[in-house]
Amino acid sequence: MRGPSPAGPLMMEHRVIERLVHVLVTELDAIGDTGRADPVLIDRATDFIRTYADHCHHGKEEDILFRQLEKKPLEGPLAALMHELIADHVYGRSLTRQLSEATARYASGDQSALPEIDRAMRTLADFYPKHIEKEDRHFFKPCLEYFTEDERQQMLRDFHDFDASLIHERYRSVVEDLEARGAT
Repeated sequence: MRGPSPAGPLMMEHRVIERLVHVLVTELDAIGDTGRADPVLIDRATDFIRTYADHCHHGKEEDILFRQLEKKPLEGPLAALMHELIADHVYGRSLTRQLSEATARYASGDQSALPEIDRAMRTLADFYPKHIEKEDRHFFKPCLEYFTEDERQQMLRDFHDFDASLIHERYRSVVEDLEARGAT
């Protein structure tokens, strides 16, 4: 009998990311209705994307799952899909950076940044559901077949250890940033 699958935690994280996508769509509607963006909401959303979606979620995929898959003799289409997913992660980071930079300009009074905010948010809201579907429906199940039960269970333990270290890393970084700001 098989134990829990490493796909389970990754797919649960996808459900949380989908909720953030809904928040982005709601903010896009508000921007369309009012002609104004909420920089605080957008900053919190980009922080979520950077910390949860990218560092936590994509980190487990790239640093644990994909690294272990690179040791396996993957079939051509599955290997190609893994490289496509890695490229998707890079693209998502770029979109998030664009959204963050445009929001900072907007918050400083640059109204011309609003169309950039709209475009970056709209692109992110379109991108994430498609990326998630690729992973959930086409990647996780076939790639996990390459692992033994022991390897899958070790991956779950590695995911747990990865998550446990995140909060310490995150807030050590916050303190270092605040210390650096105080020194200037």
